[in-house]
This record gives sequence, C-alpha cells and structure tokens, in this order.
Amino acid sequence: MIDKTQITRRDYSKLPHVIDMPNLLAVQIDSFQAFLQAELAPVDRINRGLQAVFLDIFPITDIHDNFSLEFIEYILGDTKYTIRECQERGMTYAIPLKAKLRLVIREEEDGGEKKVKDIIEQVVYLGELPLITDKGTFIINGAERVIVSQLQRSFGVFFSEETHPNGKQLYSARIIPEHGTWLEFSLDVNDVLFVHIDRKRKLPVTLLLRALGFESNEQIYRLFYEFENVKLSQGEKLIGRSIAIPIIDGETGEVIADSGDPLTEALIEKLSAANGNVSKPKIVKMDPTKEPDVLANTFKKDQTTSAEEALYRIYGLLRPGDPPNLETAQALMDRMFFNPKRYNLAAVGRHRINKRMGLNVPMETTILTTEDFTIIIGYLLKLRRGEGDTDDIDHLGNRRTRAVGELLANQFSLGLTRMARTIRERISLHDVDSITPQDLVNARTVSSVIAAFFGSSQLSQFMEQTNPLAELTHKRRLSSLGPGGLDRSHASFEVRDVHHTHYGRICPIETPEGPNIGLIAYMGTYARLNDYGFIETPFRKIKSGTVTDTVEFLSADQEEEFLIAQANSTIDGNGSLIGQIAARRKGDIRIVSPDEVDYMDVSPKQLVGVSAALIPFLEHDDANRALMGSNMQRQAVPLLRTEAPFVGTGMERKVAVDSRAVIIANHAGKVTQVSADAVTVMPDVKDDLSLFEITPDIYYLTKFKKSNQETCINQKPIVHTGDHVEAGQVLADGPATSQGELALGRNILTAFMSWEGYNFEDAIIVSERLAKHDTFSSIHITEFELPVRETKVGVEELTREIPNVSEDAIRNLDEHGIIHVGAEVGPGDILVGKVTPKGERELSPEERLLRAIFGEKAGDVRDASLKAPSGMQGIVIDTRVYSRKDRDSVTKEKEKQTINELKRDYGQRIAKIIATRNDKLKELLQGKVCAELRDDETNEVVLLAKKKYTEALLKDLDFERIIQNQEWVVNKELNEQTLKVIESGTRNISSLERQLARESEKVIRGDELAPGVIQLVKVYVAKKRKLAVGDKMAGRHGNKGVVSKIVPEEDMPYLPDGKSIDILLNPLGVPGRMNLGQIMEIHIGWMAHETNTHIATSVFDGASIEEIKQELVKAGLPESGKITLHNGKTGLPFDKEVTVGYMYIMKLGHLVEDKIHARSIGPYSLVTQQPLGGKAQFGGQRFGEMEVWALEAYGASYTLQEMLTVKSDDVNGRSKLYEAIVKGDNPPEPGIPESFNVLVKELQSLALDVQLED
Repeated sequence: MIDKTQITRRDYSKLPHVIDMPNLLAVQIDSFQAFLQAELAPVDRINRGLQAVFLDIFPITDIHDNFSLEFIEYILGDTKYTIRECQERGMTYAIPLKAKLRLVIREEEDGGEKKVKDIIEQVVYLGELPLITDKGTFIINGAERVIVSQLQRSFGVFFSEETHPNGKQLYSARIIPEHGTWLEFSLDVNDVLFVHIDRKRKLPVTLLLRALGFESNEQIYRLFYEFENVKLSQGEKLIGRSIAIPIIDGETGEVIADSGDPLTEALIEKLSAANGNVSKPKIVKMDPTKEPDVLANTFKKDQTTSAEEALYRIYGLLRPGDPPNLETAQALMDRMFFNPKRYNLAAVGRHRINKRMGLNVPMETTILTTEDFTIIIGYLLKLRRGEGDTDDIDHLGNRRTRAVGELLANQFSLGLTRMARTIRERISLHDVDSITPQDLVNARTVSSVIAAFFGSSQLSQFMEQTNPLAELTHKRRLSSLGPGGLDRSHASFEVRDVHHTHYGRICPIETPEGPNIGLIAYMGTYARLNDYGFIETPFRKIKSGTVTDTVEFLSADQEEEFLIAQANSTIDGNGSLIGQIAARRKGDIRIVSPDEVDYMDVSPKQLVGVSAALIPFLEHDDANRALMGSNMQRQAVPLLRTEAPFVGTGMERKVAVDSRAVIIANHAGKVTQVSADAVTVMPDVKDDLSLFEITPDIYYLTKFKKSNQETCINQKPIVHTGDHVEAGQVLADGPATSQGELALGRNILTAFMSWEGYNFEDAIIVSERLAKHDTFSSIHITEFELPVRETKVGVEELTREIPNVSEDAIRNLDEHGIIHVGAEVGPGDILVGKVTPKGERELSPEERLLRAIFGEKAGDVRDASLKAPSGMQGIVIDTRVYSRKDRDSVTKEKEKQTINELKRDYGQRIAKIIATRNDKLKELLQGKVCAELRDDETNEVVLLAKKKYTEALLKDLDFERIIQNQEWVVNKELNEQTLKVIESGTRNISSLERQLARESEKVIRGDELAPGVIQLVKVYVAKKRKLAVGDKMAGRHGNKGVVSKIVPEEDMPYLPDGKSIDILLNPLGVPGRMNLGQIMEIHIGWMAHETNTHIATSVFDGASIEEIKQELVKAGLPESGKITLHNGKTGLPFDKEVTVGYMYIMKLGHLVEDKIHARSIGPYSLVTQQPLGGKAQFGGQRFGEMEVWALEAYGASYTLQEMLTVKSDDVNGRSKLYEAIVKGDNPPEPGIPESFNVLVKELQSLALDVQLED
C-alpha cells in the first residue's frame, strides 16, 4: 500500500544501501539507560552506572570497625507529573531515588573478637533524580535542557616529547587515572629521569623504584638492561661504561665500585692490579653512542640506598612537617597507587595501558601494578635511544567521550562521597542502641550536587529549540570544554584542527565560528559510542578483494592497522573490487591492489554530521561556506506554511523522525478519529503481552507551545479517518516539517542578477508576493509571568480595579484582572492587573478626611500590574493561573469528592481487567490436568494435583487467593501461557493503581509554587512575523544575506511566460565564495518544479553535471539553466541570459523586529545619570570618545555641547529642555553634567579639596 502521507523522492545515488543509519538520539538515551538500568530487576543489574557508584562508595565503616553501612539495592519510584505538566508548572521531571541500606552493628567480645550485635535494614530516600524524556532531554524547573557529551583526554598512559631550547628532545610519560594521584615521569636536559607525584616537587625515579621494593642499583638495572662480562684488556673501549654488579674485594669484602659507577682508567688499573682478588666486573649492556646511561645519572641524584629510606623521603615530600614512621610511610604509598578506593584507572584506563604497553593485566585490576611502573619507565628509556613512538593527544584513540550517563555517575560519586564523610561523623555521635540508617543519611548532600549539575554545569545547556534540526544536533554535540576539559583561551590550533581519526566519527564541517571553533564538534551520521566511550564508525569487511555483507564498527585505535577503501570504490557484479584502489591507513592515502584492502566505508554520508548531510551537492561547496550552511540551518525559523525541499539529500525524513518533531504510529492499524488535538489508531493485532481487549492508541498533539527560542511548536495531523497506517508511519507533522520530512524553508523561484544596485554586497531583493502570501511568515510566542505574593504589609491581589488607570486601559481584562484570550496587545498594555498594599504610615488630616469620605481602599494600594514591553505587538493565545491550595473545609470536601470519582473510575477499569483475566484463565484451563495449588497467604492446599479443571471447579475457584508464580497445570507450555496471562493482568492492574495514586496525590497537593507565592499567572502572546526589510535569509550553502528591498510583484523581472521572479541574488556572491552547490541546486530544482518531482541527491553520491543537463533537457528547459528575463518596469528583455531556478531558502532567527530599537526618553543610570545601554534596558546609543572627536573635527560645537549635557546627564538641563520643547521656547543654557560631579566627588574621596567657583 502506498503511503500518501510520505514524499517519494527520485534518488540519484549510485551506491547500494548497506546498513540503516542508527537512531540519531541513541548517544543520549542509551547512555542514560545504561546508567540507570531501570528496566532490570535489582539482582540483574550489572556493575556500571549508578550501581557501580553505590558499590564503589559502600560499605561505609567507622574507624573502629564497630559499624558498617552496606548497600543492598536502589529503588526507583514513579514520576509525580507528566512532562507537559512539569513544563507548564515550572517543575523538574524526576523520579524519587531510594536506597535499601543495611546497618551492621558489631561489639567487641572479651577475646578481642568482634561479633554482630544487630542488623537494621531500611529504605532511605536520597532525593529526586531527573529523568530523560524520549526526546533525549531533561525538564529542569520547567525548562527543557540537554546534557552535552564531553570529549576529554582518556585515562591511561601517554608518552609525549618536547624540544628544549638547545634543540634536545625531552621525553615524558604521564599516567592519568579516573581519580587518584597523577604521575609524570620526565627526562630532563641532563638525561636524569624524574617522577612528579601529583604535580608536586620532582624526585629521582630510582627513589620510587626503591620504595616499590627494588632496593639496590643492581636490581633496578636488571629491570631494564642485560649485563655483559668484560675483559679489562679492552682498555679504552670500557671507559665511561656503567658497572652493573658491585665489585667487591675478595679479601676485605670492601666494595671497590658500586653498581652504576662508571669505569675509569684508574679503576681499570686498580682492578688489573688486584690479580683475581676481586669479583669479575660486569657492565650494563648498552650502546653508549646511541643512549646515555640515564639510570646512572639518576643514581647520582638519589641519596637513598634502601626501600625504607625511599619511603621516608617520599613521605617527607608529600607530607612535610609530619614525623614519619615506616608503617605510615608504607601506608601512604599503598593508598596512593594500590588502594581501589583512592586510585582508580577505570576499565578504560586499564584497557589503554594494556594495549599501549602490551600487557595482560586483568581488566578488573584498576589500580597500578609494579609491572606498570617498570614497563612505562622502560619505554621512556627506549624512546631516549630512538625506539618507539610518542602519542598524538589529538588522536581519537586518546580522546574519549563522556556521555550523559557517565557525567551523572561522576556527580553521584561526588555526592555520595560527601555523604559518606558525614555518615562517618554521625556514627561516632549517635547512641548505639537507637541508631538507624535513616538517622545517618542526609539526602540533601546528594540532591544538591545533582541539582547544581543540572542547573549550572557548563555541560547542562538550555536546549536550542529553534527548529527540529537545532534540537537534534544539540543532543549530538561534543564539547571539549567544561570541568575536566580544555580552556578555550589555552586551546591550541592542533586541538581545534580536523584530525584523520575524525573520519566517520566527528563531522569535519560542523563547528561554530568564533572562539569555540574546533572545541565544539558534532558526531558523524553513523557514529556510535562503545563501552569505553570511544567513538566507533562502521566499515564493510573485505576478504581477498571481495566485499562481504559483514559490517564491523571500529574505533580510531582499531582502524589504525587496516587499509580502508572509500564507499565509492568500483565493484563488479560479484562484489569484487576492480582495478587499483585508493585506500587510507592512518593519515596516508595510497593506491593499492584489491587484495591488500581490509575494509571499505559503508556510505559516503558517514564522513559528515547530520547538518552537513542535509546540504545537497555539498561536494561542490568550499568547506568554509559548508560550515556556515550547516550552522545556519540550525537557525532557520519554522514557517507558518512549511514545504519540503524539491532538492533534498534523503536525510530529511530521518531527521524529522529521530528529532521526535513528528508523531509516529507505534503499531499498524486503522485511524478511527482525527482532530486538531489527537489522532486515534485502532491497532490491527493484540499486543502479545497484554492478552486483553485491544485498546486504541491515542496520540496527543502539541498545540501552539512556546519553544525555548520562542518559536512556535505546533503539530497537525496528516492522516485521515479511515486510513490504514503502518508502524513507523508519520501521523502528524510538527514545526518545520512537511509530510514527515524536515522543511526548514521554502522552494523559491530565484534568479542570479543584479537589480538597480539593491543586491550589492549579499543583499537580497524579494518580491512583495512572498510577503503578501505569508510565504516566509512565522509565529513567535512570548511567555509573561506574574507572581502574586504574600508581603509583610499584606497580600497582593489580582484585580481589574487598578488605581489611576483609565477604563480603556483595562477594557481587555476579565473580572480577575487577567487579559482574555484573543485580545490584541501593544506596547505598555496591561496583561494582568495586580495591586500591592502600601506600608502603613502616618496620615495627614486631609488624607484622613479623604479616607472618611471615600472609604479605606482609596489610597492604600499601588499598581503592580504586568505590562507588555516596548516593541510588543501580538495576540493573547493562552492564560494560565496556578494557585496554592487553601486548606478550608470547602476545599477538603471538593478534594474528597474528586478522589472518590477517581477511585470509582479506576475501580471499574481494574474490575474489567480482573474479569477479562479470569475469563481468559478459565478458557485456558478448562479440561486440563492441574498441578497442586496453594493459598498465597496461608500456604494451605486449595486444589490437589492430578485433578481436572471442570467448569464448576473453575467457577468456584478464587483466583485472587492463588495468584502467584506457581505451577497451574502439568503441561509446561500451557503453564507458561497461564503465567503470562496472570503476569500481564497483574502488570495492568498495578499500572492503574499507580496512576490512581498519582492522580489522587495531585488533587490533594494542588499547584506547587515557590515559597511566598500564592498565585502565579502566565500569559502567552503570539506574534506573527511577516518578511520585512532587514530580515536575514540564507540558502543551504552558506549563501546568506539581508533583505534590502521588497519590490512590487509587477516590477520584478519576469520569465518569458510572464511569471515573475521571487528572489534576486547577486551573482558576484558565488565565484569568490566557491559554493557552487547552490548553482547545481538551482538548476535541478527548476527541473524538479517543472516535472513536479522531489529529488534526493546524497552527499558525495549525488547527481552529476551531465545528469543535471540531461534532466533539464528532458523537462523542456534550456540545458544551460539560463533564460532571457524581461524587465518588470519596462517590459524589455535584459541583455544577457540569467541563471534561473528553484532554490531552497530559509528565514533565519535574526529578525529585524527583534533588533530594531529607538529611544527618546527612558531610564537613566543611578550614579552617572546617563541613559542606559541596550535594547533590553530601553537604552540609548552611546556617544563615545571617537564620536566626540568627529564632532570636534567638524567644529560642530553646539551639537557637541548638547550631546555631552542636555541629551545625556545634565539632570536640570534636560528637564528644562523638555519644558522648552513642550512650550515652543528656545532651548535653555546647558548646566553641569552629572559625570563632572561624579569626578569631583572621586577627587574629594582622594582627600583633594576640590571646590567649584562661580
């Protein structure tokens, strides 16, 4: 069946479709689900995410080991409010998090052994945990936010090199743990190897090795070198070589030369003269021409000779002023590197060290081992002799992504660590007999950390919601900034640049312009994260030159070893590669034979990100303009009348669906009802799990909701009653979508020609027809909020009785003082009337008389109404009032009534499920042989085994008594079916019971408002923005401009058939910018319009120039894509043919109406009395130093005097000038500006006696 709601595109791609693109929101949703493991039973949860954090922190014991608080499991509650309710009420969409804890109390017996005295288990509340929505966002205080993934240096070991000013290469190694002490080994200019512990003072590396148990110089040498025997007769060749084993005098036992000492002439002579009374000398086997003896140099700096001395020395360095003993020194060493609680490399750190150093240490070992130390030091010595490689920090094998789940786990770890500290303190203060887990745990410690992270972290961002693409790409953003990341002021060019490992993983095009360029990136279309947080991209496996159907995801590290061909490599009918193949390995491209190729790309699209993949003919655009095109698509405002592009890339539907802007059918079925608010679909088949009557799927539509960027979110159905829909089919369009495809702009008849100079410098000339027909009109919604508070002098009140306000000003307010829906609003109009009581003061006799005559109300309140700001023009589309609950008897009675109605309604629904379940069970069991059935509570036998279920027996059987997981019948298969029905019924019943509890709680609780707020009024005003001069518009190729003139339709150039052009662009905007994609688009767009087709021309696999020419000719259009236009004003043809066609044009969020601003009078700064600056403050334009010079240069003295006095901060002068203008008098003499008075006061504050003389 053809889906009428879907646009069919003619696809120009030549390459076969290999795999479907993954869900574009998976990076957010999968990460959070792995963190929470909400779907799994507590016993099935694996050691990751939140579970891992709890297991890491617990058990918490006191110093005497008398108490231990152990973790059993965490329990997740249900949400109190729906997502929509949270957004409307300004609340956080969250679930309560509880932990089941066990407190074990021990006491010491006479023998000194400790025995368990008491065990207390308790469920403890730990606060609210924000929950991810199906759109991959979080609702925090009513605002939709996104947690951006962070790109940061991976944990593990890194080798680096730097060049000393004298030209010498200095090598260093750094071990970075997830948490714990940082270690850095570095070679200095004198070839001494030092270690820095936690970036503190450096010490010789041999000191650390001695502390690890390698006490003698000989033992240390043995770790890294072989020894060789020498003949003293070799003489000069041996001079300077290092002795490996101490040389001892056989008679006296005296050490003649120690390990690490150099052989000197004198020593050789001495040994030769000893005539065999000394031990045979052995030297360290190394080539002195290639490498210096780093260890011998280091020994000279190290005064210690034993492990004990080394430990004391390290302790003294890290804990200066603390008297050490061997035990505490050893404990410090163990705690720093060998205690899992204090030092943790994380699985990824261990994985990287194992891989880099060729080790086989078990993955569970996340502390350092002695082998790690020795092999890393050994590798540094290798680097010094010119072997091995240093690491490239910008390689994606060395940078990993921390998605939302890991970032949250880190915050929980921080919160729980703080909580553990307070628990230890509380344990010692509490009475042993009355202590419980509840007394020890302070939930605020954890919840405050989580709240701070979601509310103010650099990675928790207010979601960009201008259009669905902005929303989607924000969730796929990768930031190198933030805590634990880079600082933009120190980030080098190399960090920001595109790296060869970005291929298929990070988009090389999409990144912001400005200070964040290269630091903010976006994931590639096919990219995904692996378990270690490294970005993977898919490749097709190639065996012996033949392409297989096997697709493997490889990380940047894994990819290094292979030769990879591009997706467009030539393949014959049997799937074999033909001819010489251009393949890449690391950063090099080489031409190889098919047999040498290991993998090939799955699609040309995998190179780029989502935004860039939406640009047709991207391959013909310069990268700088493609970057602007990608970024500007995210700024496109959803239009009132959407239209999918004639020329697309095939990605439009994927983006619309995955961004959740459109509504998708969950099951196949028939549309039974369609309204503006909801679409109802009756599914074709029963859901296997429910086994109950089919319930219709109701899809509720979002209507005229304000987005974060004040654009309008509105969904409208595109199916009709009676239609049959498939699962995954689009039922309703959302903002900036059309027929289930992304539609950011409009297809516009465009010509490249200059016209009376109005399109000079990227300006755009627009036909009046576009403004008249609302082609580029958009709706913007502003929310206004007014709280009604309880003040010290009384309660504020909503009313239309506002003092000193005309009847005309309150004509649109209802009896409560709230503007009615549909009212037109202009600047300064009252939206909500509110009066605030004034403080009591002593009244004058006149005021007392007025009070006596006119009553109390006359003057004891002031106007505190909400007014529309300047520049506001729109229509009220909605008003909402939230009120705190009164606890009077009437309210309680109403509550009781509502709850009873809810109970009755839910009771009927539950009874229906129970009846259906029992009928289904009877149907399954009748005539079958039963197993033994027991009562749930008493465990007594209700039904003996081997009996047959008869109709009478089933009728009398009380299913409620035996609804549990036990065998009902002997037949296993039937038993499974029976249990499935029971489980399904229980699940449905408990779901309804939870809903009832939630609804009842809402009724009792009322609206939750901030402290001191009694009522909260929200007013939503919609503004319709037509296209205006000054609005910014753009195509998809970085071709942006500002509307310079809206020309009458009849004056625009027209085609030979009389059709007038809608938009004129400057042809000079193309060659310099090198974005030729727009020319290709305009040609094939013209053909698409003429033939009424939609086109998909995929990135790097689209229509060729030859194909475009052929298509133009087929459509009866000139092959050149050019045509003679006629002047709309004279009717004469223009001299030269003009490139004409349909281009997809977007209106961007930079609207002139939001930017234009003019001030006559307004607020002034308190100290300087100068006008404020900026549109938000209704400020003026600053007349600065350079502007003063300009007036001085012209000698415009009177203008200059006015600028610096009466137009600025001469307080008396400006009020006199206003008076003079009103009366029509000449302006008065200017006075002294306030800024001069400020200067005088500042001088006086410096104790200078400054006085003004007349």
